[in-house]
Amino acid sequence: MNLETKWLEDFVALANTRSFSASARQRHVTQPAFSRRIRALEQAVGATLVDRSTTPVDLTPEGQLFLVTARNLVEQLNESLGHLRGLAIANEALDIVAAHSLALSFFPPWISRLQQGIGELPTRLVAMNVGEAIHVLREGKCDLMLAYYDPYASMQLDPEVFPSFSIGQVKMLPVSLPDEAGEPRFPLDGKESIPYLAYTQGAFLGSSVRMLLKNDALRLRLRTVYETAMAEGLKGMVLQGIGMAWIPDFCIREELKNGRLVRAGGEEWDVPLEIRLYRCSLVHKPGVEKLWRQMQKLPRDFLQG
Repeated sequence: MNLETKWLEDFVALANTRSFSASARQRHVTQPAFSRRIRALEQAVGATLVDRSTTPVDLTPEGQLFLVTARNLVEQLNESLGHLRGLAIANEALDIVAAHSLALSFFPPWISRLQQGIGELPTRLVAMNVGEAIHVLREGKCDLMLAYYDPYASMQLDPEVFPSFSIGQVKMLPVSLPDEAGEPRFPLDGKESIPYLAYTQGAFLGSSVRMLLKNDALRLRLRTVYETAMAEGLKGMVLQGIGMAWIPDFCIREELKNGRLVRAGGEEWDVPLEIRLYRCSLVHKPGVEKLWRQMQKLPRDFLQG
């Protein structure tokens, strides 16, 4: 006996619709082709399964008996294939884009903590600026985006199309190299002009700092001596004593702890930011759907550490 799986699925569809034309549409074939496949099934099993003399069509006694076997075989096959696909999905890497500072300093401990709650999670991470990352997410060229969120930023995402999880609260801190006394070499409360290490115009973090300085006289004492889009680049320049800069706190924890860097101003100069994980609701990738469901079950304080 040589049976094709599609014949069994055709027969189950015909038993449900009791119409050759409706079943053909459901199976995305022409009615003549569908009829030939039912004939081929009958020849393979050696029995007439369908009574074509009635309208709607009916199954013969042999057909009724065979229907039980056909349904069981189709269901078991679909269940087995679903299980195999599930295993494949579990091992399928998720493509994540992230802001450079998040990719370097935030992502490793965060993904490690997340995997403690949901299990192993294969990922591919690409660092890029926030503007590029948003474009990639909109185009469906990545699965997830890890980015800063500022409610006052001009670049916002529609929450209906791009749902997100809040996964961290951070602050941008003004920092400087210390002098011999351990005080900031470039203090914000001083009277001298301050060499300023700035973010480039298009950098997301730069817009947050500019909002802080927008209406303050301090900006008049800042003289920009270096610009880059990357927080790690500014950190390197601060460590060389070139000037002061605002840098996310998670990038400089060790340096503040061991005294290689110090705050250049009090907490009134801090810039609070939120970190979010975004997806595009228009793209339905099983691995992303599964991760989203798992994250919804985790406590908020676990997601944010």
